[in-house]
Amino acid sequence: MCFLNVLSCDTSSFFVLLCAMDVCLIQTLVLFCSLICCFWADNPSNKSTPNIVIILMDDMGWGDLGVFGQPSKETPNLDTMAAQGMLFPNFYTANPLCSPSRASLLTGRLPVRNGFYTTNAHARNAYTPQEIVGGISKDEILLPQVLKKKGYVNKIIGKWHLGHRAHHLPLEHGFDEWFGAPNCHFGPYNSSDRPNVPVYNNSQMVGRYYEEFGIDKKTGESNLTQIYLEEGLDFIFHQNMAQRPFFLYWAADATHAPVYASKRFLGKSQRGRYGDAVMELDYSVGQMLAWLRALGIDKDTFVFFTSDNGAAVMSGPKQSGSNGPFLCGKETTFEGGMREPAIAWWPGHIPAGTVSQQLGTVMDLFSTSLSLAGLSVPDDRLIDGLDLSPVLHNNTLINRPIFYYRGNEMMAVRVGPYKAHYWTWSNSWEEFNQGINFCPGQEVAGVTTHTQQEHTMQPLIFHLGRDPGEKYPISAGTKEYQDVLSRITAVVEKHKKGLVPGVPQLNMCDMAVMVRSIFHRIVCLIGFGFYKTAKKETLLCMLIAQAVCTYI
Repeated sequence: MCFLNVLSCDTSSFFVLLCAMDVCLIQTLVLFCSLICCFWADNPSNKSTPNIVIILMDDMGWGDLGVFGQPSKETPNLDTMAAQGMLFPNFYTANPLCSPSRASLLTGRLPVRNGFYTTNAHARNAYTPQEIVGGISKDEILLPQVLKKKGYVNKIIGKWHLGHRAHHLPLEHGFDEWFGAPNCHFGPYNSSDRPNVPVYNNSQMVGRYYEEFGIDKKTGESNLTQIYLEEGLDFIFHQNMAQRPFFLYWAADATHAPVYASKRFLGKSQRGRYGDAVMELDYSVGQMLAWLRALGIDKDTFVFFTSDNGAAVMSGPKQSGSNGPFLCGKETTFEGGMREPAIAWWPGHIPAGTVSQQLGTVMDLFSTSLSLAGLSVPDDRLIDGLDLSPVLHNNTLINRPIFYYRGNEMMAVRVGPYKAHYWTWSNSWEEFNQGINFCPGQEVAGVTTHTQQEHTMQPLIFHLGRDPGEKYPISAGTKEYQDVLSRITAVVEKHKKGLVPGVPQLNMCDMAVMVRSIFHRIVCLIGFGFYKTAKKETLLCMLIAQAVCTYI
């Protein structure tokens, strides 16, 4: 996909050759051509409507960046981005799992409001694997839909994960272009009842993971990140030449297990294959920022870097990252699952080298992006995301709480430096006994639990400044505890009073995610006699689950 075909000059074999060259060389040559084109067309600044680039990592932890203390110091481009922009040490996801987090980023609303949750009885976390028929509701308003009002051209590159049925896909929800996949790169699957995940170029399927888009699980080699990078550079170039404001949502998934990297990065990191993936993503971010500078639109482009949830430490050290000093990881509402690396970059607008102690969330990207574009948030629904533009411009702090949800249950709340846990749950005993541990080597007596432990009558309260690892609950008999509890209780009561849960969109996840649940086995055994092997039971039972979900 050569990005020189936008030029009016001859696209002969010379340009075909360029498409096969290294991205860096392509950039240099395209820059040369773009400079020539500057003589033919003006390229006025889009300062009134800045371009917006959101770079979302997959399962990357707070402690994976050098600027956050990673001792390997293998993220020079991200560290430089932070030095040139604003670092957010207290930035959160809206849910410790990929799908609901992404839904919240694009809607500005908690999953309990936008419907990206389940009321079923498993781990409360729900996402959109291939089997599920649910997805983002047509009633939700996504960021690209609003940006269209100001003429933005919107593209998503990489992982969507908000539903795989036709009416759930990105082009039905405000995006003009898409290159990527509806789900994660699990696989390979070699059966007709479970094909490999498709890859789309807009509405056309152009291949599948592990087939046309290879991922070698043995070596970890894949060129996907490089493909995504070239797609991003191509899109930026096209929109700049057309003098159109753009929104690029770049959501690569190389750090999600099974992690992968291209050949030139494999074996380069001190941290193994996961570190290789981080190094390639860091390189990709550096290339995009350099490209914006080369095109002269860096001062007209707001860029934000973050992750969808904490590092998936349950995948093991070779397939997961670091959550720094924080407890547990992905799928938990401890800090390791919810606190994310975050950097804002906008030369000439955001003071360089600043660190903001603002409590932020991925939902703020919705409201902030609209504000920067000169647009208002929808006024027919409650938006949880705040406009952080005062923080970006002046480092003004906005007082706000952080709510930690799993499904439709509010597990914890942060107010100032204090965090109160109303429920604790690391993961189930069933998972733990299978060797799945969301808090490996971090078990804290009375805090990490393998049952859903209720603390609503006497919450566990931590001071995250003194105790970022959530190891030492404040004694309930102290004045500090009582004062903090009174303050947090008022915040919780106000929140619950105004909470109108959305219709759950993922209520078949017990079938989809917990394939071997007791109910699932009973249905398969009694109804069809296909319980001999999981392979035989899967297709028919999933079809039943989908049919049931369609009509409930």
